[in-house]
Amino acid sequence: MNVLQVCDHLGWEGSRMHGVKRLFAWMIPRFDPERFNVSLVSLRKKDLSEETLESYGIDITYLHKSKFDPATLTALLKVIDRKQIDILHLHGYGATTFGRLSAGIRRLPTILHEHANLTSTPWFQKVADRALEPLTDIALAVSKSTAEFVINARQIPARKVKVVYLGAPLEEFSQPRTAAEIADARAELGIEPGEFAIGTVTRLHDSKGNSYLVDAARLVLNERPRAKFFVVGEGPLLGGLQEQARGLGLGDRFIFAGFARDVARVVSVFDLSVFPSLWEGTPLTVFEALAMGKPIVATDADGLVDVLTDERDAIIVPKRDARALANGIIRMMDEPDTRARLSAAASHTAGQYDITQFVRKMEQLYELLHRVSRATHRRGVLAADLSFLTTKAPA
Repeated sequence: MNVLQVCDHLGWEGSRMHGVKRLFAWMIPRFDPERFNVSLVSLRKKDLSEETLESYGIDITYLHKSKFDPATLTALLKVIDRKQIDILHLHGYGATTFGRLSAGIRRLPTILHEHANLTSTPWFQKVADRALEPLTDIALAVSKSTAEFVINARQIPARKVKVVYLGAPLEEFSQPRTAAEIADARAELGIEPGEFAIGTVTRLHDSKGNSYLVDAARLVLNERPRAKFFVVGEGPLLGGLQEQARGLGLGDRFIFAGFARDVARVVSVFDLSVFPSLWEGTPLTVFEALAMGKPIVATDADGLVDVLTDERDAIIVPKRDARALANGIIRMMDEPDTRARLSAAASHTAGQYDITQFVRKMEQLYELLHRVSRATHRRGVLAADLSFLTTKAPA
């Protein structure tokens, strides 16, 4: 079966770290090659963000089209025909627009997969979504709040929308690391013995709430000077965040570590993982931290609270509240028993979010769509038992 993943782009300006890109890097190589030939199309041009995907041997086609270029449709149809595509799995506004148009022309099953957690869409997207809804077999959302966005803003009927959680490659992130390996990684980042490393792997974007983490760091350091903060990632807000940190006199206690190719190695050095997000779909980085058994302080942003439970596997604090974030961090620094308890619980929770389990669900969905979509004029998938999509692995 030939499956085409279609996305708008594979990175954000100024950042090589992008969740959907990492999802493809984890997901595509895990499909059963005896049953599925999965390839990828980006509507835009190649940029720095794709370097890791190509290293995985993923078949990527770049259409080099601008955002509203009507020639995108013709270019996408050529790829569909050349690859003899059976299923379209669509990610992003452009992909779901041109992808569903292509699906209507070629009578192909379509999956609309939403990763964003917004409140509305531009008027022209509303027009497109309303017109293309009949060409949507099923819609997947990465969190409950994302599902609400799909239903209310993207105008997909609730009966077509399923919340399917993603995950991380557990075999990669849960493997034990020796004390020597961790010590070497800490030394590379300049963490001295006795320092408490607090870190986040993130995109430097408004949604991630990193300005609140900078403010919280000042409050923490006023009371616990052995704390050291790390923000790992890139993005357009870097300069502003660096200026904010300088203004607060954080000096070498707040490190902007830049892009990390080996995320697991970097996260291994953290004594505490922190997620100061303002809004989220569900970040892949939270699955990584869980898999590595990291104690976590996170905000109550939608998407995070879908996965994390306060006092069970994380400390949850109100978003947009630097003082609350600082208090959560200080508590974790002061309570090693709490850190140990939450760390063990995080590893337990991680078992529910394995990317391989997600891929098996997609394989089952693709086979179902291939069997029933065309024969039933896109109605068959909703008549089937779809419980396999929403069932979590036992924790």
